[in-house]
Amino acid sequence: MSTAKIRTAATVLWASAVVTSLVWAYARAGTGKPSAYPAQGQSAERQARDDQACQAWAKQDTGIDPAVVAATPPPPTGPQGERARGAVRGAAAGAVIGEVANGDASDGAAIGATAGVIAGGRQARRNQAARTQQAQAAQAGSLDTYWRAYSACMSGKGYTVR
Repeated sequence: MSTAKIRTAATVLWASAVVTSLVWAYARAGTGKPSAYPAQGQSAERQARDDQACQAWAKQDTGIDPAVVAATPPPPTGPQGERARGAVRGAAAGAVIGEVANGDASDGAAIGATAGVIAGGRQARRNQAARTQQAQAAQAGSLDTYWRAYSACMSGKGYTVR
């Protein structure tokens, strides 16, 4: 593998990690509990009761429990067969090229299989990053739905919610 290809692969991997980190940070920042401020002189005790009641109502209304959503494990990591599929495709292509080029399909198949494993690994990393981003987006969406319901409840009880 050439130095340029290694640099390109490293750049893609680094960019993928940065994007995943930014998505995770955005998802976490956008799904926190909103602040509720008494707008009608409610006491701290009343605010605590209303807060608890609105959280219970939001959970019942949306069917979303933020503790369960936050504890949801990330998508499974590990091989999903991309390397094996890459090896098979690479071996097949390499065998054809090796047969045409020098009449020996086995050398071409070995080289093609090696290249296919590398390409499959790259695809596996891309797929894992996509699965992680999808899971984080789904988690953020669920929490956003829950907190919007909570905010509506608190607003209805006379609080300013931000």
